[in-house]
Amino acid sequence: MNPSTVAEQSADGRGDVLIHDPSLRDGHHAVRHQLGAEQLRAYAEAADAAGVPVVEVGHGNGLGASSLQAGQARLSDDEMLAVVREALTRSRMGVFMLPGWGTTADLRKAIAHGVDVVRIGTHCTESDLAERHLGFLLEAGVEAQGVLLMSHMATPERLAKECAQLVSYGASAVGIFDSAGHYLPDDVTERITAIRAAVDVPVAFHGHNNLGMAVANSVAAVAAGAATLDACARGFGAGAGNTQLEVLVPVLERMGYGTGIDLYGLLDAADIAERHLMPAPPTIDSVAVVSGLAGVFSGFKTRVLDISRREGVDPRDVFFELSRRQAVAGQEDLIVDVALALRQDRLD
Repeated sequence: MNPSTVAEQSADGRGDVLIHDPSLRDGHHAVRHQLGAEQLRAYAEAADAAGVPVVEVGHGNGLGASSLQAGQARLSDDEMLAVVREALTRSRMGVFMLPGWGTTADLRKAIAHGVDVVRIGTHCTESDLAERHLGFLLEAGVEAQGVLLMSHMATPERLAKECAQLVSYGASAVGIFDSAGHYLPDDVTERITAIRAAVDVPVAFHGHNNLGMAVANSVAAVAAGAATLDACARGFGAGAGNTQLEVLVPVLERMGYGTGIDLYGLLDAADIAERHLMPAPPTIDSVAVVSGLAGVFSGFKTRVLDISRREGVDPRDVFFELSRRQAVAGQEDLIVDVALALRQDRLD
């Protein structure tokens, strides 16, 4: 038996788990969307060599999101897709899009670049916003998935209803994102169980690590019936980072789940990611903990820190006020309003 092949070590045969790797998309949040072509190529080639099934690429907020509001990327969508497409010979290429940031025109460009998997994301209670784009992808013959962001803000029953709606629009898989790193394992179990009972397509889980629970939450998800887990090399992602890929895969192997990923190749890819993609691996600092507790989108962290410093307010207060106002991804302008209000309160 080859000790480096995870799939061959899954002796008790619990089944396969599909690993979806958004390091080259979610990781952009951690470096202000400034990854260059050689960085993208180096990691994509390493992930491909390891047999990672899906490698997702793009601006942190997805197709069409490069902007002053969300952060201007170093490369255009076209440039990123071209580089990664060329680097992948085994892995499938994935992209992510939020309606309102991206458009059908952006999807057409991705299709022209040979994208294999497209995820359309919406806020957890707004799945209807994905109807048009899922329908377009269905007609185009491209694998289309629907995912719900900030999913801790909805009950298990509401998430199940929204996922069923996504399936009715043509989603071939559905998923929930713990966008704020707020969940504990029981929260995940309840939600995945409810969704599995409501749909007959694969269910995915995407974790963040603000409270140090990303791997545990991912394990809870697969135990409850999730078929796909998202994870990033060294946890490279927004805020405190995502589920750590090179930790999750051997944990799944020890539990008896197959992934088809070569462990040594995966560890090599993680080393390449640390050397070439990030100044340092994500850490759970004090602000990340507060973001997780408050249930605020992890991708807000850099802007909250920048604006809080400029306005002379405590970023922890900003996060808790954003939570009180139920802020969601796409409402970055609200950070300025909150910081100014807190500064005024202090002056008064």
